[in-house]
Amino acid sequence: MSPALAHTPNFVGWRALILHRPHQNVDALSAQCARIGIAAEQAWPTLEESGAMRDFNVLLIDADMGYDEQFPWAPGLAPMPIIALIGSEAPGRIAWTIGQGADAQLLKPIGSAGLYSALVVASQGFLRRTAQTEEIARLKEQLAQRQIVAEATAILMLKHNCDAETAYNHLRRTAMAERRSIEKAAGGVVAGFDTDGRTNVTNTR
Repeated sequence: MSPALAHTPNFVGWRALILHRPHQNVDALSAQCARIGIAAEQAWPTLEESGAMRDFNVLLIDADMGYDEQFPWAPGLAPMPIIALIGSEAPGRIAWTIGQGADAQLLKPIGSAGLYSALVVASQGFLRRTAQTEEIARLKEQLAQRQIVAEATAILMLKHNCDAETAYNHLRRTAMAERRSIEKAAGGVVAGFDTDGRTNVTNTR
């Protein structure tokens, strides 16, 4: 069992937004939310009428009648867990739901149970997805920094007519002397080269 599930998930105090036209399914969901300790609100057809989205912890969407323009973010970039309310198994509707990044689903018609399990799955899935996104961003930043160091090294090789090791050591000494990271020193070298198209690579401040 993962550390996140070492205890029984508690959703008391959460706020849920149900993006669905007025319907008995909404009534059933609202009743389930109340039993769990969640305050539920309903909105349709767009989210703007619901207030600040940051105030909500989970979004439940109508997978049968939903469309991209309902959301103030691009498909798959919701800032909260999404639970899809599915009544149709039409391939197009399923594909749209997947594209929205739904973390869990509930089959219509909504009864008196099922929401709690969907919340557990959705919240855990959202946490994993967010962690993966942050890790990818971190790795991209590392790669970008390495590329800047490589570019600065190449510029110094041309400037001083030296090999890569010598150029890199020059860059490292510059960074140490200026008490900043080698990536920032490399950025200064690249910026200086880009400014005049050729030189001023020794001035890395």
